Amino acid sequence: MAITSDSKVDIEKNSALHVDDIASEKDLKAAEADPNADYTGAAAKTDPAEIALVRKLDFRIMPALFCMYFLNKLDQNAIANARLNNLEKHLGLKGSQYNTCISILYVGYLFAQIPSNMLLSSKKVRPSLYMAGAMAVWGTVATLTMLVKNYTGLVLVRFFLGFVEAPFYPGALYLLSLFYTRKEIATRVSILYAGNIFAVSFAGLIAAATFATLDGKNGLHGWQYLFLIEGVVTIGVAFFCAFLLPDEPLTTKWLTPEERQLAHDRIQRDTVGLESSKGAMAGFMQAVRDPRLYLLVFMQNMHLSATSFNQFFPTVVSSLGFSTTITLVLTAPPSLVAGVVGIAIGISSGKYNDRTWHITAMMSIAVVGFTISAVTLNVAARYVSCFLFASGVYSVNSVILGWVSGTLGQTPEKKAVSLSIVNVVSMASFIYTPYLYPKSDGPKYVIAMSSNAAFAFATIAAAWALRAWLTVQNKRLKNQGGNVYYAY
Repeated sequence: MAITSDSKVDIEKNSALHVDDIASEKDLKAAEADPNADYTGAAAKTDPAEIALVRKLDFRIMPALFCMYFLNKLDQNAIANARLNNLEKHLGLKGSQYNTCISILYVGYLFAQIPSNMLLSSKKVRPSLYMAGAMAVWGTVATLTMLVKNYTGLVLVRFFLGFVEAPFYPGALYLLSLFYTRKEIATRVSILYAGNIFAVSFAGLIAAATFATLDGKNGLHGWQYLFLIEGVVTIGVAFFCAFLLPDEPLTTKWLTPEERQLAHDRIQRDTVGLESSKGAMAGFMQAVRDPRLYLLVFMQNMHLSATSFNQFFPTVVSSLGFSTTITLVLTAPPSLVAGVVGIAIGISSGKYNDRTWHITAMMSIAVVGFTISAVTLNVAARYVSCFLFASGVYSVNSVILGWVSGTLGQTPEKKAVSLSIVNVVSMASFIYTPYLYPKSDGPKYVIAMSSNAAFAFATIAAAWALRAWLTVQNKRLKNQGGNVYYAY
């Protein structure tokens, strides 16, 4: 049954008074009286104990998740660099078969994400062991890619790689949302996403070194060694991540009892329309009945559609006309700059608790980059465009995902499902966007770059639509005596 905006706001306002295990009434009143709170009711940390807790969380959680995402994308995108080492020739790929091998990964990837996050939020598994275990399995599948002999084998291993990689990214986002407030989460998601960006940066360098030193050794091609090395490293790192990752705020073993309670209470205080947990299936129904979910899904789908160049970045850079080794080296600087810019945007978004203007500014820069790439063959201009569209598109990911958890986080289960649904539907774009890059459209790839510019513009439009929507809801919450409001 549909829920009207007015009744939804009433539920959100009243439910904060009937939540199990929430922060004390004294703490809630203190939050209400905070004179330094911004337009959302959030304020910067001043409690030394809270500051120390966040620092401890950062030192344990962020290095683990960064390394996991770095290796996740390294394993996932190794095929893009393997293509430059004659993967298609060695496996007999023809026509659009390579593109199909790219897109099939996301079919497997999409099937498992929602059930996986529902399981994570059900308290039936320990998130630390579950996430580390998933990493070891995907590392094993990635390693086995070196053994494929033909198109069929590559399609099958790519499908299963997507399936076993599925728990990581939505699970990582869910873990961050359990421990970090709305003002903090964009920065942490940007650091997490930097693992993806830096993987794109260093993938070319790793591939270049592998191809230059190992190609043809012991009867193996360079691309086979690439899958072997990256997969084995992933398996090894998974072991250490099992000890670094947290579980939930009240059950994480490497926090003291006082730290566990503080970690729990501060997230409760920062949640708009806090409600009691009613189970994973109830959380799923809460998510799909919230109409704001679908606007956020559309926004993130358009954003990720604009990042479709990621899988073809070496191919796009190769259109500049340099050798394979130089091409692989040239893929690094645009992605490294984009990673740094993304972290800066995450910090700025959290500091000012702003979403809309940051998305607008960075996606506009991306539009400029895509336009330059589509209209000119000038080498310098095209390389500069790579910096523009990579920095512009990558940097808003943390802003959008932080917006999801802050807007749809009334219960942990609803938050987990919302993040996974947004991720699933948005990543469906990776099934069709590879077909925007046929070899025949090079070197400008006008179809792809024009489409990416349109996707970026649609992202901006969706952000402003959600801002208008949340502004209306905040006014209603304020009129009804609320003290915590939606960020936009």
